[in-house]
Amino acid sequence: MPVSFSTFERLKSKGVAAYKNGEYLAAKSYLVDAAECMVELAEHAKTPEARRQHEELATELIDLAKDADRLHKSPQKGRPRRRAEKEEEGGVDASDWIVKEKPDIGFDDIAGLEDVKQEIRLKMIYPFSHPELAKKYGIAIGGGVLLYGPPGTGKTMMAKAIAHEIDATFFVISPAQMLSKWVGEAEQNVRKLFDAAKAEDTSVVFIDEIEALVPRRKSDSSTVMQRVVPQILQELEGFDRKSDRALLFVGATNKPWMLDEAILRPGRLDAKVHVGLPDAPARYKLLEIYFGDRPLADEVDFGELCDRLEGYSGADIKNIAEQAAQIPFMEVVAGKAERPISRADVLAVIQQNPPSVHPSDLVRYEKFAGTGKQQEPAAE
Repeated sequence: MPVSFSTFERLKSKGVAAYKNGEYLAAKSYLVDAAECMVELAEHAKTPEARRQHEELATELIDLAKDADRLHKSPQKGRPRRRAEKEEEGGVDASDWIVKEKPDIGFDDIAGLEDVKQEIRLKMIYPFSHPELAKKYGIAIGGGVLLYGPPGTGKTMMAKAIAHEIDATFFVISPAQMLSKWVGEAEQNVRKLFDAAKAEDTSVVFIDEIEALVPRRKSDSSTVMQRVVPQILQELEGFDRKSDRALLFVGATNKPWMLDEAILRPGRLDAKVHVGLPDAPARYKLLEIYFGDRPLADEVDFGELCDRLEGYSGADIKNIAEQAAQIPFMEVVAGKAERPISRADVLAVIQQNPPSVHPSDLVRYEKFAGTGKQQEPAAE
């Protein structure tokens, strides 16, 4: 029989408490034991995704145990203040794990996807740019939006472009950062993130791979997730959309069917935008971008390549350009004369690299887009 989650939680809690109190030797012991429990739980995980999450958490605990060992051996060097000391000064500073920026990428920098851009303008940009009109018609400013679609289609760039278009501060967080900075305090990290965003005049909070942070709870027995998911839902429902400090929450996922159903309800992620594979104009522009600064033979016809690359993602097209450029580069390195990238080079690379997105995945996205509800996923 595998160890229980309750045993893991008990060991982890004791390890984290000892770490915060400066009892580093005891912390190391408890954290190592907790990591070993999680490794055993990973071996009995029901899905590859659950196994991956368990293994990542075990690694994070081992890293924390190593840090405790280092602090125990050299307590005067780099000793962190105890949590109680930080709380006395107004709370734990989250600036060391919350990254914020002002993106310089706008919609004009993203190839194609004009339908997606227009949908985003209607649902997210125009209420910000026309606040008086939005107020007159009772249109809410801010809220939550889900960007979903195949990997490599530019969802992160689209989120940055949204922030740029409304001149907002862009907060970018990965689920791993939020869950691991202080193991056992993930729900507090959620609150700190939103508090930091609300302190700005206009903010966009972006979380990529949001399904890792808000997974379907019926398929995840982790007590951490049982606390984190309600905290995120509470924060989303707590938006003051009539305040002067507007906040927009953007989640991105390649697997919308893995999200907890509660976060997809109205008042949380109100808008759901499908960021699909690049259309023909987008593929043409991507070819111009990725081949633009490289020596290219006159015989290379972007129109022809554009047709051949139907079904390829933006990341796929970038990879094809890079691999095609490597062919003449390696020839020159080997002593041959310099030459431009030829049509044959590009076609050979396309032949060797089929689209990364399987047609069956596209069907699942279409079903999700058509119903707005989750589809039971096929076996991963």
